Amino acid sequence: MARLKSVTLSTKLGMDERDEALKALKSREFDVLVIGGGIVGTGAALDAVTRGLSVGLLEARDWGSGTSSRSSKLVHGGIRYLEQLDFRLVREALIERGLLLQRIAPHLVKPVRFLYPLKRRFIERLYVGAGMLLYDVFSYTGGRPPGVPHHRHLSKRQIQKAMPSLSSNALVGGIAYWDAQVDDARYVSSLARTASSYGAHVASRVRVEGFLKVGQRVVGVEAHDLITGEKFEVRAKQVVNATGVWTDDTQRMVGERGTFKVRASKGIHLVVPRDRFQSKMGLLLRTEKSVLFVIPWGRHWLIGTTDTDWNLDKAHPAATAADIDYLLEHVNKVLNVPLTREDVEGVYAGLRPLLAGESDETSKLSREHLVGHSVPGLVVIAGGKWTTYRIMAKDAIDAAVDALDGKIPASATADIALLGAEGYQAAWNKRGKIARAFGVHPVRIEHLLNRYGTLTDELLDIIGEDPSLAEPLPCADDYIGAEVVYAASHEGAMHLDDVLARRTRISIEAWDRGVAAAPVAASLMAGVLGWDAEREQREVAFYLERVQAERDSQEQPDDESADRVRLKAPDITAAPQPDA
Repeated sequence: MARLKSVTLSTKLGMDERDEALKALKSREFDVLVIGGGIVGTGAALDAVTRGLSVGLLEARDWGSGTSSRSSKLVHGGIRYLEQLDFRLVREALIERGLLLQRIAPHLVKPVRFLYPLKRRFIERLYVGAGMLLYDVFSYTGGRPPGVPHHRHLSKRQIQKAMPSLSSNALVGGIAYWDAQVDDARYVSSLARTASSYGAHVASRVRVEGFLKVGQRVVGVEAHDLITGEKFEVRAKQVVNATGVWTDDTQRMVGERGTFKVRASKGIHLVVPRDRFQSKMGLLLRTEKSVLFVIPWGRHWLIGTTDTDWNLDKAHPAATAADIDYLLEHVNKVLNVPLTREDVEGVYAGLRPLLAGESDETSKLSREHLVGHSVPGLVVIAGGKWTTYRIMAKDAIDAAVDALDGKIPASATADIALLGAEGYQAAWNKRGKIARAFGVHPVRIEHLLNRYGTLTDELLDIIGEDPSLAEPLPCADDYIGAEVVYAASHEGAMHLDDVLARRTRISIEAWDRGVAAAPVAASLMAGVLGWDAEREQREVAFYLERVQAERDSQEQPDDESADRVRLKAPDITAAPQPDA
């Protein structure tokens, strides 16, 4: 037992752990090196390391900052894929939904109820009802209960009672069904941290700028530490390209044509206060192009999404005035009191990596994923959807393992919980006792448990050392100072933007988009990361510039002008970048 304890690694993902990871990345050859710290890349790192492989993981910016933190925040089978007869994808996603809800991350993934409104009395109820029945049946085919109730048919009167803000002319009845939701950004950073705790050497803010080759074989990458400015090589027997919408760009660095093409589809979401309309359920609405969700999100609603081609800057997709008006127009068709631009607290835009096909419309491109060995030593994983990330990661590592020597175990991630998940239900059941023991309001404990699970103990220890950290951040009452300290010390946050946009969701949930919270959060991070006053002020200035650029871009009429305005706010870097 002593030997097992000696190899137990830290569950922290702070600067010291990053330094240790970089030492290992520079000094050894790995079985697998994963490029891309989004949901698939971090999932692939966890999959590989829990098979007993030596693993490195590099991310050019923050965990999940590319696209994985800007989704609809749903873990779902995809009702619309039933209509496309993509039964395999729906079944696979529903099985994964059950795993995430009940085993892998019950603290981060929660059931959510939706209404599918019906506009025609008989045929539509039969047609949609049959689809919902199939949806429920598929959710039971994974060998365990689905973790959510089955669908129910509702009369118009029942719906009006549950959703008094819904226009009576918008429906003749409806069907209520269940899916799940997730804080996507927190999930990705937790996944990276979990992979690190099992022994993966993970480092964010390290950009891959080229590949190392021996003949035609890829044997590693050329890396650039954006914190220190240092350039170095990382060697690996197999490299996995999990860069999502950047797949084609990464492939071009190899000097080979990709085996398949990825197109970016832009989706935007609006955040509005929960009190703007009364409802006990979310909504799924049909539009002429796709579907539109109205999703309960704490003290807010998320309204989205659009589905349009995007060929501009991939790091900072911009929402336009037309995008925002499109969503408001469609949701207002079913509301008694219409929403206006003044009701919108936050807006965010994200990209979907779709496998390119014959269609000109991104809404008709595939949500399937593909794995390929484009050149020896390099595995490419592309396409797919957030909910099925674990399957995508497994398939990518299976492909890498096929090219490695020796007998390597199969994927184990179906039974591996994220940090904070083990014991979550017991902690939730005694949340009242925890609140009394630490002198913290029970609602605050519930908030922490649903973000950190059983790791909440670590935040309560921070508050115990400095009770002032239990105070909420300015104009962001849902978040406390201890969460900022913890993000910098334990969760790999290295810039103010990492905390306000991803470890918390202040940048989209606060009316001022985090402007008031920024100086306070920067001061707390400075104490952990050793920033001087100049660095602290620089972080705040960059964040405020980003907020203003996003606000201005959302007033623009089209993608090109919105992109141009958004890019006026540059990305912050800690080290000078002479070659940038």
